[in-house]
Parts: sequence; structure tokens; C-alpha cells
Amino acid sequence: MTNPIVVRELIGVLRTRKAFALQLAAAATYGLLVLLRWPTNAEVGLSGAQSQQVFRVLSYGLVAAIVLLTPAFPATSLVEERRQGTLALLFNSPMSAWSIYWGKFVGVLGFAAILLVLSLPAMGACYAMGGIAWTGDVLMLYAVLAAAAVEYSSLGLLVSSYAGSTDSALRITYGLVLVLAVVALAPHLFVQGQPGLVAQAAEWLRCLSPIPAVMEILGQGDVASHGLISGRGTPERFILLSLAAAAASSLRTITRLNYTLFDRPRPSGKITQDRALGQRLFRRMVYIVDPQRRKQGIGALVNPVMVKEFRSRRFGRSHWMLRLIAGCAVVSLLLTYATSLGTIGWGVRTIGGIMAILQVALIVLVAPSLAAGLISAERESGGWVLLQMTPLSAARIVRGKLLSVLWPVALILLATLPGYVVMMYIEPQLWNQISLVLITLALAAVFALLASAAISSLFRRTALATTSAYALLVALFGGTMLVWLGHDAPFGREVVERALVVNPMATALAIVGVDRFIEYELVPANWWLMGWLSAASLLVLTVQTWRLTRPQ
Repeated sequence: MTNPIVVRELIGVLRTRKAFALQLAAAATYGLLVLLRWPTNAEVGLSGAQSQQVFRVLSYGLVAAIVLLTPAFPATSLVEERRQGTLALLFNSPMSAWSIYWGKFVGVLGFAAILLVLSLPAMGACYAMGGIAWTGDVLMLYAVLAAAAVEYSSLGLLVSSYAGSTDSALRITYGLVLVLAVVALAPHLFVQGQPGLVAQAAEWLRCLSPIPAVMEILGQGDVASHGLISGRGTPERFILLSLAAAAASSLRTITRLNYTLFDRPRPSGKITQDRALGQRLFRRMVYIVDPQRRKQGIGALVNPVMVKEFRSRRFGRSHWMLRLIAGCAVVSLLLTYATSLGTIGWGVRTIGGIMAILQVALIVLVAPSLAAGLISAERESGGWVLLQMTPLSAARIVRGKLLSVLWPVALILLATLPGYVVMMYIEPQLWNQISLVLITLALAAVFALLASAAISSLFRRTALATTSAYALLVALFGGTMLVWLGHDAPFGREVVERALVVNPMATALAIVGVDRFIEYELVPANWWLMGWLSAASLLVLTVQTWRLTRPQ
């Protein structure tokens, strides 16, 4: 009566050393957060302030764990089965599509459930300290976390049924999770407190993110509420929308679990030079960069590895880069329009903080997706053997690989600058702060690129390299913010400042002058740290690439 896929998926994950280390680290972190504020004199405050402080930090840590760790396993589940050929065996078994999906879903969801179960002792200690309601706080928090885990698991399985490789599945899944958790909050930031259908739609759109729901449970208002009173019932809305999204994703995935999943017909296309003269002239006028035009040969002074990456990677090709840059420019223009309107009630500094957060989110999303597979993808596909047979040195290979990622990241960041130009036009005295913010974001982009590339050189599997790169950057940019959430209690100002000094996003917010960040002195310490970490990552990448180029 037991679904064999559940046993294979869940037990297979739990038997790995990475899963054991992850569970051990999670349990130790949960316990440490409680010990930081546990009364040493056997007395508990009647107000429950200590338990509330630990409960908040523990809650945000659980949200970060669910958002970061849950999508990894479902995103690679079905695509790995298809690549290994075992998915065809499942279709030939007596199991129905519903049984296959249910086994996959319960298997990947079981690991997230274990992470939540490991937090129960720490949560029980918070409840024993007093000041926390069992139904309104603890149970509601775990209901929100469970709904988020269900939604992200079903979304990961849906992406896995479409993706052609594990690294693309991870990129798309983490990108969608970032959109649901962070980007969905942006419209509400600009239209909150206004009447009309647009404001109501933005109110429901922000409920797709677990952050407002958890903040309402913790009694901390809303994200960037600016003193406005937000409507209640956000946790209930989030649970409703998450379960609806999970049901829709599950139904779509189940309908795809058949033999048509292996049918991926692609038209061969026709080179532009082989078309008639009229068609060639028409395409020359329509396309800035014709995607079907035959490429020229690689010049003698051009790095062939860079050209190879641009031509073989989908988002490295010219027409895809132009589309991506155009999209970023459009978003920047929308932010510019919002900046000109938002300065009436908010101030330029608040909008600058929002733009800095969105730019950091773009760096975290794009840099690992492009750089985490530079070396690992070559080793996994067998292309590294061909590179070893060429007369290229390790330094030239590293330089070509890095340049192929540096150009897209730099162009994407440059396409988001019009908003800052308008800010300087509105308030010219912000020139110094904006220039410092741009330096901080540039150093953050360089570090994200080099760190992801260094991680790529340490792994043979692209999926592991991509997951590790995302985990490192999210822990650095978002994990240190958990310490900031506990400022004054349980963490003092010195501890918070030391934690934020490694976070470029916090540094940018402090430079802009965002409330509760302006008090910390993070420049130039963050610049020095980013520089040293980037140099260390480049050294690891160069040495590891040189070692891989040696005869095996």
C-alpha cells in the first residue's frame, strides 16, 4: 500500500551527507537562537518581550530556510528522471500519473517537513517563556510555512517537467520563487493607501509572498508601510492563494506525465543567407541582430572561449541579450516614473532604497544562473576534455569564461540606471550617495560573479554548483538581515554592524539613508571585504581551473 516513489525519493535524500549536515546545522541554529535570550536567573519577564524577540528571529529564519531549500529538490526531480531514462520506466509501470506525481510530491515535501519538525523544540522553548499565543502565533506561523513549502514544491515539479536540464530548472524555479517572494511586493509599495481597483489588485498580489503574512503574525506591520495601516487577514490570504497555485501547478504537471513529455520537436530553421533577396532585405530592416544570420569566424585576437560561451549559451546570444537589456530598461523607466510620483509623499531616499533592493535581487538572480555552470557544465557534458585538447592556457580559459558573464551582468546593471539619473535631477545633493551606491553594487556584482564561478570549478554537477551558488548569495545578502531584524534584542549594535558589513545590500541602504540603516558605518569596510573575497574567489577559480587542465 506504500507508494514506492515516496520511499525512494525521501530515503534517498536523507541518506546523503549533505542532507544530514543541513539538518544538523538547522537544529543547532534553532537551539542557538533560543539560548541567546534564555533567562540566566531562572526568571521570565511578565511582558514576554524576550520570547517575542526570539520568536521573531526564529520565524524569519524558518521563512528563509523554506524559500531557499524547498525549491532545489523538486526542480531537479523530473528532469533528472528523464535524463537518466528512468522516467520512461515509470510510465511503463502499473503506476498512474497521479501515483507518480503524488510520490514525487510527498517525497520532496517530506524533507521540508523535517526541517520544520526540527524547529519544534526551539519553538516549544519560546512558547514556554510566555508571551506567545499558541493558536494565533505558533500554529498560524507553521500553517504559512507549510503552505509556502507546498506551493514551492508543486512549482518546482512543474518547472522540472518543462526544463531540459537541471541547471535551467534551478534557474527558472529560483527566479519564479524570487518573483513570488520579493517582486510581488513592489506594486503594493507604490499604490498602498490609494483607492481603486489597482490598489486592491496590488493588495492581493503582495499576499503571494510569505513575508507580509509572517510580519503580520509577528505584529510588525507590513513591508515599507510608512505608517499606513494595512488590511488584516494577510496570512489567510496567503494560505488560500498558495494552495490554489499549488493545485493549479499540480494539475498541470499531472496532465504532462505521459509519453508526450519526451516529444520535444524543434524546427530546424533556415539561415538568413539562404533566403531570397527580398526576405534578406526585410529581415535586415526588422532585426537589429538577426538570430538566424550565419556567424562570422572568430578573430585571431578574440578569446575563443568567450565567443564559444556567447554562441552556445542561450541567454548569451546577442538577440537574447538585447531582449533582456530592453526588459531591464523598461523596468527602470517604470521605476523612474514611480520615483517622480513617489517623491511627493515618500522622499527620494525611500525610493532609492527600493531601487537598490531590486538591483541586488537582480544580481542574485542573474549572476549565479550564468556563472555557476561555467566549469561544472563543461565537466558534466564532457566538453572539458575538448578544452584540455586545445592549446589554451588556464588563464585564457578563465578570462574567456568570466568575460562571457561579465558583459551581460554589466549591461543589465547599466540598463537600470535611468532611475538614479532622475533622482539626481530631483535632488542634486544625492550625487555623492548615488555614486557610492553604484560602487557598492558594482563590487557586489563582481563578487557574485567570481564566487559563483569559483563554486562552479569545485563541483562536477551543474545542479549542485547552481544550488550552492544561490545558497551562498542568499545567505550573504538575506541571511545577515536576520541579525538586523534582532537589533537591540537579542543582538547589540556592534554585533549587527559586524553582520551587516558583509552585506552589500545593507551597505547600499545605509548609504542612501534608509531608516534603521543609516546608524551603521559600513563603508569602506564592506568595499574592502568584497574586494578581498573577490580576489580569493578568483584565486580559487584560477588554481582549480589550472588543476583541471593538467593531465588526469
